[in-house]
Amino acid sequence: MINKFRDSVDEVLADIPDGATIMIGGFGLAGQPIDLINGLLRRKLSGLTIVNNNAGNADEGLALLVKSGAVRKVICSFPRQVDSWHFDAKYHAGEIELELVPQGNLAERIRAAGAGIGAFFTPSGYGTTLAEGKETRHIEGRDYVLEYPITADYALIKAHKADRWGNLLYRKTSRNFGPIMAMAATTTIVQVPYLVELGDLDPENVVTPGIFVDRVVQVASTNPKEHS
Repeated sequence: MINKFRDSVDEVLADIPDGATIMIGGFGLAGQPIDLINGLLRRKLSGLTIVNNNAGNADEGLALLVKSGAVRKVICSFPRQVDSWHFDAKYHAGEIELELVPQGNLAERIRAAGAGIGAFFTPSGYGTTLAEGKETRHIEGRDYVLEYPITADYALIKAHKADRWGNLLYRKTSRNFGPIMAMAATTTIVQVPYLVELGDLDPENVVTPGIFVDRVVQVASTNPKEHS
């Protein structure tokens, strides 16, 4: 019997090693799997490469993982928002590496990994320092840059509901990067506030099919909006 439910956050994260590449869902704090990130903090890992939309906010979630020194490199599109002080400090001290990727390119590079696409041409970044050293091509009157997929050892994402096969529903904007990250990683780990029985999810509304999910852990939500 397929059952991807696990008993604790520590259990679902137990095999993540030092030096792993980890995709973390979320757009800022919207959809960020805070409890899974806190679990990584308890592991006291090092040398991690983190793929995320940004580089952490204030003193919560991903920002604390950066502060802890566990992160060697960040691949993101928006590293310097007003409350990214932990990343700023690490970057200016030369303690963390940054690969800056335009947001559309970031999403497409992750999606390409899940779709089995070897590479693709995009106009985003052409003519800027972000395209230095990359192959370019002129196609039908427009200039493009060749970009490659981003893969990961693990994806840590947050969804709204899951059944024991790992089928997922998301809540509103919390959906953001989760679905494509689930497809692009070798192992996908999901935290949800609600576990449901098989058949309770309308198949027409399932966003991430369970084939892309490996482990699910229930974490009680402290956000009252998630109960609506």
